[in-house]
Amino acid sequence: MKTKKNKLVLTSTLLSVALLAAITPAHAVVDLVVTNARALLDKSQGKQAYDLLEPLEQTRAGDPDFDISLGIAANEAGEFSRAIFALERVLSVQPDNARARAEMGRALFAVGDIKGARQVFQQTKDQGVPVEVAATLDQFLRAIDKIEQAGLSSWKAFAEVGLGNDTNINSGPGVNSVAVPAFGGLVLTLNPGGVKTGASFATAAVGASGRYVIDSRWSLIGNVATNWRGNSGGNSAFNTTQSDVTAGASYIVERNDYSLVAQYSASGVGGTNVRNSTGVVGEWTYRFDGFRQITSYVQLGYLAYPLQGVRDATRNVIGSTYAHLFSNGLLAFGGLYFGAEKEKAAGVPHLGHKLSGLRLGTQKPINPSMALFATLGWEGRNFGGVDPLFLVTRQDRQTSLNLGMTWSPAKDWRITPQIALTRSSSNIVINDYDKRMISIAARREF
Repeated sequence: MKTKKNKLVLTSTLLSVALLAAITPAHAVVDLVVTNARALLDKSQGKQAYDLLEPLEQTRAGDPDFDISLGIAANEAGEFSRAIFALERVLSVQPDNARARAEMGRALFAVGDIKGARQVFQQTKDQGVPVEVAATLDQFLRAIDKIEQAGLSSWKAFAEVGLGNDTNINSGPGVNSVAVPAFGGLVLTLNPGGVKTGASFATAAVGASGRYVIDSRWSLIGNVATNWRGNSGGNSAFNTTQSDVTAGASYIVERNDYSLVAQYSASGVGGTNVRNSTGVVGEWTYRFDGFRQITSYVQLGYLAYPLQGVRDATRNVIGSTYAHLFSNGLLAFGGLYFGAEKEKAAGVPHLGHKLSGLRLGTQKPINPSMALFATLGWEGRNFGGVDPLFLVTRQDRQTSLNLGMTWSPAKDWRITPQIALTRSSSNIVINDYDKRMISIAARREF
């Protein structure tokens, strides 16, 4: 998706340069406001031109000279939906206006209507335009071909290895003894395995994903991945494994992308399977244009604990995330989610909880092969009953911060050093902990 967005930005920029230089508006006699706006456009000051014209749209809409200038300025300012409305008004009264038609194709391309953009650009070319503009339109049509080819059936795989150090591999508290109210405040010493333990670690992961395109709208999608983490210093009891499988279908129509997948996940600790998760996830992505999108999802799942059946629960989560790719390459996103884990066993409400969370993140390219990233997460969990040992209703507040860099030293290779900080505050001491993890991973894609 990121590659597709980069193509959108690059190709749209190339087209705008050619259009500004080679196609002139149909009318030469215009008022002072439009003249000033076009002067700003000639100086590549599209945002200023848009800010000049946009407040006048309600009173000036329908004037082709005004509308085409507004459409061009909106395209230059990244306001592609507004550009479409303005250019539609121009083409309704001037269907042969080559500049308006070409700018319409540019706006449609930016909002992700590839089919519509192809049709408009081909019509513009067939209508007859200067040679240099025709060449640019050909370049644009070839870019569309590449994007459409990217929508063909495909598969990819990866392998990854990593090293790191974790100050708390078992997410344990920093104390080795606790007072237990259910036993009259008796102070008990925790098992060493339940106390904060640090270690170096190594990781390995492999995976594959694929898409089988049925037609222009329907596709079958699937993913399989497994990862392993081994700890140093005789801490193999905390080695972890996880395997995930998803399979489902996606449906794309205009700016909407819907998907429904079934999921299965198995988690192990110390060589023993400790949790299995099954469920379905429904997702809807709406693309406002080539640079902004919102994704909403619903997750319905069942958690099974082979060694502790009393902890079996349903887990349902709903959330939404907004992402924005800025013209300077900065990607930013933010999302909220809400849900609940409902215990299946009777008489153990303290094992179930309601949850809510926030995720924020950003990525900034430094050069074509390197980018910096940062993510911030917060989750609150309010449990459903009084803990039988500590005689309070558990409340957790967890904050996590990840800072790192991605570097691509060669095609299909990615190196990712990062630091991850986690702080989980709880009113039950054995669930109160912090950790710092520093790692570096090397990934090869196939």
